[in-house]
Amino acid sequence: MQLKIMPKKKRLSAGRVPLILFLCQMISALEVPLDLVQPPTITQQSPKDYIIDPRENIVIQCEAKGKPPPSFSWTRNGTHFDIDKDPLVTMKPGSGTLIINIMNEGKAETYEGVYQCTARNDRGAAISNNIVVRPSRSPLWTKEKLEPITLRSGQALVLPCRPPIGLPPPIIFWMDNSFQRLPQSERVSQGLNGDLYFSNVLPEDTREDYICYARFNHTQTIQQKQPISVKVISVDELNDTIAANLSDTEFYGAKSNRERPPTFLTPEGNASNKEELRGNVLSLECIAEGLPTPLIYWIKEDGTLPVNRTFYRNFQKTLQIIQVSEADSGNYQCIAKNELGAIHHTISVTVKAAPYWIMAPQNLVLSPGEDGALICRANGNPKPRISWLSNGVPIEIAPDDPSRKIDVDTIIFSKVQERSSAVYQCNASNEYGYLLANAFVNVLAEPPRILTSANALYQVIANRPALLDCAFFGSPLPTIEWFKGAEGSALHEDSYVLHDNGTLEIPVAQKNSTGTYTCVARNKLGMAKNEVHLEIKDPTRIIKQPEYAVVQRGSTVSFECKVKHDHTLIPTVIWLKDNGELPNDGRFTVDQDHLVVTDVSDDDGGTYMCVANTSLDNVSASAVLSVVDVPNRPFDLELTDQLDKSVQLSWTPGDDNNSPITKFIIEYEDAMHEAGRWHHQTEVPGTQTTAQLKLSPYVNYSFRVMAENSLGRSLASEPSEQYLTKAAEPDKNPTTVEGLGSEPDNLVITWKPLSGFESNGPGLQYKVSWRQKDGDDEWTSVVVANVSKYIVSGTPTFVPYLIKVQALNDIGFAPEPAVVMGHSGEDLPMVAPGNVHVKVMNSTLAEVHWDPVPPKSIRGHLQGYRIYYWKTQGSSKRNRRHIEKKILTFQGSKTHGMLPGLEPFSHYTLNIRVVNGKGEGPASPDRVFETPEGVPSAPSSLKIINPTLDSLTLEWDPPSHPNGILTAYILKYQPINSTHELGPLVDLKIPANKTRWTLKNLNFSTRYKFYFYAQTAAGSGSQITEEGITTVDEAMASRQVDIATQGWFIGLMCAVALLILILLIVCFIRRNKGGKYPVKEKEDAHADPEIQPMKEDDGTFGEYSDAEDHKPLKKGSRTPSDRTVKKEDSDDSLVDYGEGVNGQFNEDGSFIGQYSGKKEKEPAEGNESSEAPSPVNAMNSFV
Repeated sequence: MQLKIMPKKKRLSAGRVPLILFLCQMISALEVPLDLVQPPTITQQSPKDYIIDPRENIVIQCEAKGKPPPSFSWTRNGTHFDIDKDPLVTMKPGSGTLIINIMNEGKAETYEGVYQCTARNDRGAAISNNIVVRPSRSPLWTKEKLEPITLRSGQALVLPCRPPIGLPPPIIFWMDNSFQRLPQSERVSQGLNGDLYFSNVLPEDTREDYICYARFNHTQTIQQKQPISVKVISVDELNDTIAANLSDTEFYGAKSNRERPPTFLTPEGNASNKEELRGNVLSLECIAEGLPTPLIYWIKEDGTLPVNRTFYRNFQKTLQIIQVSEADSGNYQCIAKNELGAIHHTISVTVKAAPYWIMAPQNLVLSPGEDGALICRANGNPKPRISWLSNGVPIEIAPDDPSRKIDVDTIIFSKVQERSSAVYQCNASNEYGYLLANAFVNVLAEPPRILTSANALYQVIANRPALLDCAFFGSPLPTIEWFKGAEGSALHEDSYVLHDNGTLEIPVAQKNSTGTYTCVARNKLGMAKNEVHLEIKDPTRIIKQPEYAVVQRGSTVSFECKVKHDHTLIPTVIWLKDNGELPNDGRFTVDQDHLVVTDVSDDDGGTYMCVANTSLDNVSASAVLSVVDVPNRPFDLELTDQLDKSVQLSWTPGDDNNSPITKFIIEYEDAMHEAGRWHHQTEVPGTQTTAQLKLSPYVNYSFRVMAENSLGRSLASEPSEQYLTKAAEPDKNPTTVEGLGSEPDNLVITWKPLSGFESNGPGLQYKVSWRQKDGDDEWTSVVVANVSKYIVSGTPTFVPYLIKVQALNDIGFAPEPAVVMGHSGEDLPMVAPGNVHVKVMNSTLAEVHWDPVPPKSIRGHLQGYRIYYWKTQGSSKRNRRHIEKKILTFQGSKTHGMLPGLEPFSHYTLNIRVVNGKGEGPASPDRVFETPEGVPSAPSSLKIINPTLDSLTLEWDPPSHPNGILTAYILKYQPINSTHELGPLVDLKIPANKTRWTLKNLNFSTRYKFYFYAQTAAGSGSQITEEGITTVDEAMASRQVDIATQGWFIGLMCAVALLILILLIVCFIRRNKGGKYPVKEKEDAHADPEIQPMKEDDGTFGEYSDAEDHKPLKKGSRTPSDRTVKKEDSDDSLVDYGEGVNGQFNEDGSFIGQYSGKKEKEPAEGNESSEAPSPVNAMNSFV
């Protein structure tokens, strides 16, 4: 920021006439230092129109400077005012200010008058303006008797104020006895003259305390008028007695309360004139009466109203134009309009002007023998007259000076001498006022002097103008030159701007502009110089500005403002809201870079500005915060156009809280039938505030409205007034009409009754009608109360009926109802299905066929056929046991179906029943069938006992489900060597009656894997696997112990152990990185998809399945401690397919889904990867 203010630059060219040179000297007039001889200059004076407080001392100011110091004198009303003769009047020492002490004695009115001050020394005399001193006045209202005003509703009314004339004029306002301002509107408003205007009155305008108040600001007093009583009565309230005793002339005015077009209350007539002075505020007023209340509009004939200076006040009844000028003269038209017509009034405006300066005379300092001029130019309407005075005396009678020449508004001086020094006054006046200016001519011979402080430091922001001051004085006027650096040449205007007041301007200061600058002033009497210093600073910048934010009420918002600045400057960052200080609220917190507002409220919305200040510059950035929320609830609900089946609802929307309303939701309450419960009525767009609503008869409606925007739905409005619609006959019949019998000899007719809202009137009942479908009977009808069921007794069993139910109320019947068909009650079927036979498909599936029963024997709705079947005994005597009956239901008229999930090699019995809505009929004769053999399940257990050097004994339990007669057991086994490879596979068939078997001639200290399963005539069953190890040879073990005691062996083992440890660490690292270690590579070489992934709980690398894997078990496999492997339960359960408790079938009776037995893979021949060998095998591998 530039520290110095740049003065106005002189823009003159060479070669102009000498008068222009004089003007240049005048315009750039120098301030004469106070230590030099100079004429007086008035520095302070009281205003021309000086209104004083009569309760305080009177102070009339007059201050002046000069060398020698001036003396002061006063005139009052044009004659000398001798202050020494009045003990109440004193003059302030060293000043011309008068102090008139009226606090203890004396009256202000005594000193009322026109005062003028004169300041004089031996170089001249300066005079003040004519100061008109008047005491302020705040007179009381004159006593008057105010009669009560009575008038009809709709008439116009003007309550006069007529305040007392005060000085200055008072401010007028209307209040009641409680000092509450009376509400004003387009209908009721206060005029510029203080009167209260009613375009039309309403009953609510009735009151007894219409009081006009006048506030006199100068004395801080308020005066009040007597209260005015106004009573407004409606014509409907005038009974016959009042009408007989009152005539129209006894009311205020004689107009009725009928609607009427506008007429103007003020101003009167069709046209008027208005005069205003330039620079004032032009106020034009039009107030009209009428019913409905007229609205006021303004236009300017042959022109447009100035955009930035035009304002509308008092509900557009007052037009104001500020800073009015002559260009605002013209015709202005106000238009009053209502539904019945429009009128207009033309105001002709003339703008006059008190005198105003075009060029006021300036002090002139000349050296002996120089030329100069004083110019006094003013304008006004009418044009002002210019007159000159010299030292307070009209120049026509002032002492003659041969060096001056007067040319209307200019005094020209030629070859002045010291005696030419004087103070000249220019007076410009017209009928609206005057201007008075003092300007001295001071003849001096002075060498140059620099008034700017030496070695001043200027700091300027880069890329901005730099202004280096060199205030100077001298007579004749010195010339000024600037230099940069110690030996620099004079600076010229090609890169710099040299101002007449001595200021050097660098238009765009750069970093290389830094340095020392020297100002040199010269005239014929001498030379003076001064040095100043310039530093260029980096500008302050906001590198991260706050951003526009939209937040919901109650949330938190943060604005960021990061500042970069010159390192030698210390910035301060402040935050403003709407150009004012932040609220003093703990919800606003400011840290180095952020402003955070928590729990945002509606009042927090606005513009937030971050301002970074340094001693040289300031920057700012702003962002707008919009606080949004769900809308406020609508209000002012009103029902109009009330018809039997429709009504119009209107409302006023609440605040949308900065998020546009997208729609309104209308709900209704039926206070007659469902009080307190609200139902959805309709929705309308957010731009609509009325809705035409369809209504139902005989409902006591209340409505409420909710607004919705993008953030959600508002609270519901207050309910509207209630609206009861007329009753009517029902317009609909009950729904869901059905006819079903609960007993074989009845018909139960049911329906969904109408709601109270749907009843359309009182006395809701139902007419129930029925007749047999296939008969010729007439309709039988009965009228029942508002119930939902009627029972017809004595009907034949399961006969179709035609049924209808019609609603009616006290007003009439609903439209003819639709006819529905029902049936009387059902009874149990009488006949069992015949010709039942069974076809066995395989060991677990059978197909059943039967003949349908006759339709008449069903005696109800056929629901299907139900098969009961159960297992009687197995073909194997070991499995004889009782089995619960199973049930399958086949819907509709199916005559065959599939029985899945049967057990192989079993005897089954079944029978079939037909089913209707009442229940089951008799069972068909039992049919017996049996299923063939199937493959057995795996043996229940397998364990290895009594291991020896070359033998192992296997012991097992038979299969839990043999599914036939066991014919043999098959045992397969193969050895596993030290490198986890499988040896040749050996097959062995064992008789079915065995449960133990010993294998001999096996290799010592060798692991074997065994695969074991049973067989029936149907084939081989599932297998079970196990592993076992033969014992170690004692001699070999002895040699191992002897070797193990040798030192060299111990050392070798330690080295090998260390090597293994290192390999394990490497393998672990590679494994974590996805690499493969040797065992893994071997496993990958013999990949088996059934090898399970690594277990998380025991840390093993995998596990072979115990029921489906032919490969050897891994070391980490979980095997019971007794070496017994249990087969997991995998019996298939019966799949339900029917609608009964057990199953379902396809339309053709086939079973949904497939049953297939899982068969073990055959043991693999050759080598396969396996788990690491046991420690004993590992030891043998080293030997």
